[in-house]
Amino acid sequence: MNVQETLRSVFGFVSFRGGQERVIETVLGGRSALAVFPTGSGKSLCYQLPALLLDGLTVVISPLIALMKDQIDFLQARGVAAARLDSSVPVEEYRRIDADLRAGTLKLLYVAPERLSNERFIHKLRDLEISLLVIDEVHCISEWGHNFRPDYLKIARLSRQLRVGCVLGLTATATPSVAADICREFAIDADAFVHTGFYRPNLELRVTPCGGDERTGLLLARLRQRPRGPAVVYVTLQRTAETVATALAEAGLPARAYHAGLPAEERGAVQDWFMASRDAVVVATIAFGMGIDKADIRYVYHFNLPKSLENYSQEIGRAGRDGAAATCELFACGADVVVLENFTYGDTPDPAAVGSLVDAVLRHDGDFDVSVYELSRAHDMRPLVATTLFAYLELADVVAATAPFYTEYQFQLLQPEAAIIARFNGERAEFVRRLFACATRAKIWFHIDLVNAVEQLETTRDRVVKAFGYLEEQGALTLKVSGLRQGYRIKNRPADVAALRQTLIERFETREQNDIRRVEQVLALAEGVGCLVRRLLAHFGEERRQDCGHCSVCLGEPPRPVAGALPPVPAFDESALRALRRAHPGTLGCARQAARFLCGLPSPRLTASKLAKHPLFGALADVRFRDVEAAARDDVDFARAD
Repeated sequence: MNVQETLRSVFGFVSFRGGQERVIETVLGGRSALAVFPTGSGKSLCYQLPALLLDGLTVVISPLIALMKDQIDFLQARGVAAARLDSSVPVEEYRRIDADLRAGTLKLLYVAPERLSNERFIHKLRDLEISLLVIDEVHCISEWGHNFRPDYLKIARLSRQLRVGCVLGLTATATPSVAADICREFAIDADAFVHTGFYRPNLELRVTPCGGDERTGLLLARLRQRPRGPAVVYVTLQRTAETVATALAEAGLPARAYHAGLPAEERGAVQDWFMASRDAVVVATIAFGMGIDKADIRYVYHFNLPKSLENYSQEIGRAGRDGAAATCELFACGADVVVLENFTYGDTPDPAAVGSLVDAVLRHDGDFDVSVYELSRAHDMRPLVATTLFAYLELADVVAATAPFYTEYQFQLLQPEAAIIARFNGERAEFVRRLFACATRAKIWFHIDLVNAVEQLETTRDRVVKAFGYLEEQGALTLKVSGLRQGYRIKNRPADVAALRQTLIERFETREQNDIRRVEQVLALAEGVGCLVRRLLAHFGEERRQDCGHCSVCLGEPPRPVAGALPPVPAFDESALRALRRAHPGTLGCARQAARFLCGLPSPRLTASKLAKHPLFGALADVRFRDVEAAARDDVDFARAD
């Protein structure tokens, strides 16, 4: 079949949406491409259709498990051989997928980004013909984007190692500088960058400046005054989601909370309830909405300020996907600025922690490996921050990432041990017998340390991993892995270590400043003069020559100031804090650590020491982090503790 026949017979469409055909033809021509389309504008067809016409496998990397499930159901209902691999896939299905991969009958395989840290999976990919590698949410690869994920740097490297036919990057939010990063990383030509524009004429954007105590009343009024319809209310904090959802439900509205702190089963129930309802209201953190394909969302309310214009654009993009009118209202409150800024400041590592981690890395020679979680606790920085620091070391050409691996395998025999060994002859049978002998036997599960096993067997890690993979494929055993470690190699030892440390510290500070600037851009949109839509589009490099005519500014509501006066540092029990700092110098010793504690921002050491349950934790959550940090640094007793 050709492109048009496949479009009609498989997908049931008679024509393409804007930009789709150009992307598809580019990919079918064997060239990598970047598609920047608004949310809900048909990005998935840009790889699903080519996958059926290309000879090999199409691998789709997506962080959105809900989206994977929906798309697999859609494709399988149309007779397309598609599957997904994520943590929720049962063992029996995993084996079937593995058999289909080896037989070459699978056309599309969806995987989560963390699957790239699975060495057995990477071994499998090396034996397959991958015609197309698709990266959803590809903006995560850009260090200067709003949602940088260091693991995404592995994707570009992996695509070259696997010699894939071509790469397709997909995103709904990319500024010109982020798009340039993506194109450079994946060698995408300028004419293969397809951007259809962000303007959605059916969305009415409104900004309502208000005080923090006014928002719940305003939200209730809007939900009662406007025609009923599915609505999403975005909040910043989990506790706010619970509080607001309770207030709406007590007022008689069909409202429920959704956030990452809920059990997975409850999140799934809320999502299913919302998808099936014609008037449900979900009060949610940004954990909700990613991959949710509900076309008739009539309202998106921002109870709190979004942390960036990229987030705002993505979140309002979930409204009105059916083309009918939808309203997106932002309740702009200056008090939110402190919360958003504090999250950013709290993530920036202390300069001393950056220096100590760099010193720990440079103590190695040649190849070495690390546990991100061990490093995170040792240097008191979140795992994502530690991973980002290693990404910076890679970008500085100091280290090169090798392969991730697990130190411990657990396996459960599904057949008698003797029967498994009897499948093999000679040296291979003896190898399997000795491999099992290296394991510690528990009641059901066997535990084996791979480092020790490799030494005892006088073999290679690669052979041990392949042996376990083969036995799992054959149904002889079930595997579980633990102890993830990332391999690295010292590539270039810096001549001036102090200069390297300072460069990394400045890099984190620059990132901090960029994230703070993003909050300021949200404020500027809310407070600024002129059409909201034109100013939002300009942020993404798109020029609209005339006003939209239907945003709150165009409808005659003049902009008003949002940011209020910043609160001073209130009185608190300073003597109790000093006593805590003396008792926990490794956790609260420096000013930044003390400020995190007082602002209610968790860190690995705070969690480990259980200080997050102390009454002073979060005592200054409503105060600017910088002011709290300055007070901690200026206090004489604090200075002695540093």
